Amino acid sequence: MTEDKARSVCKTLLIGALGGAVFQLLGLPLAWMIGPLAANLLASFAGCRVEMPGRLREIALGIMGLMLGSQVTPELATRVVDWPLSLVLLLVGVAVSTGIVTLWYRRCGFDSTSAVFSALPGAMGATVLLADKLGADSRRVAISQSLRIVLVLLLLPPLFVLYEGGEVVASGKVAEAAWQDAWLLPALFIIVPLGRFLKLPVPSLLAPLIIGSALSIAGIASLQVPDWGMSLVLLVLGSFIGTRFSGISFKYLIKFSFHSIVATVLAVLVLAVFAEIIHQLVGVPRDVAMLAMAPGGMTEMAALAVALDIDPLFVTFHHLVRLVVLMLVAPFIDKWIRSQAPRHE
Repeated sequence: MTEDKARSVCKTLLIGALGGAVFQLLGLPLAWMIGPLAANLLASFAGCRVEMPGRLREIALGIMGLMLGSQVTPELATRVVDWPLSLVLLLVGVAVSTGIVTLWYRRCGFDSTSAVFSALPGAMGATVLLADKLGADSRRVAISQSLRIVLVLLLLPPLFVLYEGGEVVASGKVAEAAWQDAWLLPALFIIVPLGRFLKLPVPSLLAPLIIGSALSIAGIASLQVPDWGMSLVLLVLGSFIGTRFSGISFKYLIKFSFHSIVATVLAVLVLAVFAEIIHQLVGVPRDVAMLAMAPGGMTEMAALAVALDIDPLFVTFHHLVRLVVLMLVAPFIDKWIRSQAPRHE
């Protein structure tokens, strides 16, 4: 890392820390994730150079993965039998949501390819790359996908309050924890590259999750971090999300904000209906069902689930299945768009 880039990264973390501190003082939910996100977002709009190296994000995701894996126990198997029903409802909900949001984007003047890939709820990296390959406006897709993730993170906490009638606070388990089995942290420098070698989706999260699960089930190790450690992880992840709009003019972003806001609200409303069905049929709490259905990225939703102790394994597993299915159906979406293009474009 060059000296200039190191300064930018330190500045980004400092801006994020200030945002987190302000949100914490105001008593806002998820202060150390939403605060850094908002602060770096505003800084990028003001023309400030903010950036986060992917390796630092990988470390934060790796810690999150180990924490998730540490929650896996043999007793978890008794719950898995109820998950197929919720997974079916998840996939149906995603299909309905994608269809409705695609129609909205088409109404806003998006071409069919850009509309579909802007509407897909998840797998942002894959959707942007495939959209670019198909000749769509990849920048428009990237902005729509990024705005959706930011808006979901901002919408969910108050929605949880509305759903459950309570306050959104950080997990008491995290706050009371002390460092336990911290020797697992250096192992991330082996575990994450192994995940990349095995071509796992989101290897920086899933490889540590798998290893952490195996160690937890075997009774060998179970990573726990104190509240300040969790805040650091959220600071890195929140700052990273906030830097996604660096280099994009505020005017250009505002041009598509209305489209993305409406699209996100439509997706959240549709998926909230399916979350309520899952709550009624499967019996999981409403906030758990909503977070599992939320149209955000898997890493962001996993971080939210861990930070708020909202059944992280249920949430992460459902987002993982959605990610895998979207990656599997993407080639068929490609073929469908190509077959429709001569008639509609």
